[in-house]
Amino acid sequence: MSNERRGGSRRESGDGQQPRRPARSGKPGGKQGGQNFRGGSSAKSRAQANAPRRRPAKPTEPARDVHVEDGVRLQKVLAQAGLGSRRASEELIANGHVEVDGQIVTELGVRVDPATAVIHVDGLRIQLDQDKVTIALNKPLGVVSTMDDPKGRPTVADLIKNREERLFHVGRLDADSEGLLLLTNDGELANRLSHPKYQIAKTYLVTVEGEVYPRVGRELLKGVELEDGVAKMDAVHVLQQIDGLAMLEVVLHEGRNRIVRRMFDAVGHPVKRLVRTRIGPIPLGDLKAGRTRVLGRTELGTLMNAVDL
Repeated sequence: MSNERRGGSRRESGDGQQPRRPARSGKPGGKQGGQNFRGGSSAKSRAQANAPRRRPAKPTEPARDVHVEDGVRLQKVLAQAGLGSRRASEELIANGHVEVDGQIVTELGVRVDPATAVIHVDGLRIQLDQDKVTIALNKPLGVVSTMDDPKGRPTVADLIKNREERLFHVGRLDADSEGLLLLTNDGELANRLSHPKYQIAKTYLVTVEGEVYPRVGRELLKGVELEDGVAKMDAVHVLQQIDGLAMLEVVLHEGRNRIVRRMFDAVGHPVKRLVRTRIGPIPLGDLKAGRTRVLGRTELGTLMNAVDL
C-alpha cells in the first residue's frame, strides 16, 4: 500500500508551568538583577537550551510501505494512545498530521505494529507502550538520589513508594541540592537523556556568597579549570544581589558530579542554595517538594524529540 507524502504542521509545547522566579524589583539595600551573560557562537542561549529539539527534516525519498498486514489500524492505535476518539484520529491521519516510521500516512486503512512502530503526530513522538511511564519529582533538601542508602538517609525511593513500576532516576542531585529529577522505566529514554551526545540543558537557581561582578559571568562562560577538566556554562543571569548574597539563574548541559557547586567555588562564590528548575523542555513548575507528577503526552513527546526518539 503506497502512502501519500505531504507536509504537516509541527508544534512544540510543554504541559508544565514555567518555574517561578523572584521579583526583579530589588529590596531595600539590594540590587536589581539584569546582568545577562551568554556563551559565544558554540553555546546555546537560555531559550535555545531549554527548547525541545526540532526533528531534522528528512531528504526527499520514495514513499515506503509502512502497512503491516496483521497489525492494528492506525486510528485505533492513536485513540488508545490518548489522541482522541477514532473519528478524531482519522481526521489527523487524513489531514497529514501523522507520521509512521518516517512516512506521512494519509490513508485510513493502514495497519501498524504498536510494539515496533515509531509514530509522530505534528512532529511529537507518541509513546505507544502503556507500561512505560516518566515522572517529574521535586527532590527535597536532604534526600539522596539513590534507591537505597547504606547510611539510612532518606532516598528518592521513599518518595515513590506508591508507584508500582520499577523506576530509576535520570541523573542525580546531591543531598544538599533541591529540585527537578526525572524518573522513568524507559531504558532507552533514560540512556539518551544521560548521554553527552544530546547535550540536554539543565537550568538552576543558585544562591551564592558575595557580589557577582560581570567578569565572573564571563569567566563561567569562557570556562573554569577544575580537577577533572575545564567546565563551561551556557548562560548566566544575575537575578538579585542583596545582603552579601547573589541569586542567579544558570544553564549548562554538563553532568559531572557537583559541577555547579565546583564551578562557583572555582570563581570564589561558594553556593548556599541550589535548585534545579528545568531539564531540557521539562520545567519544575509549581510542583511541591517531595511530590511527583506523571509527564503528559505533549511533555513526553517534546522530551523524546530532544533526544531524537
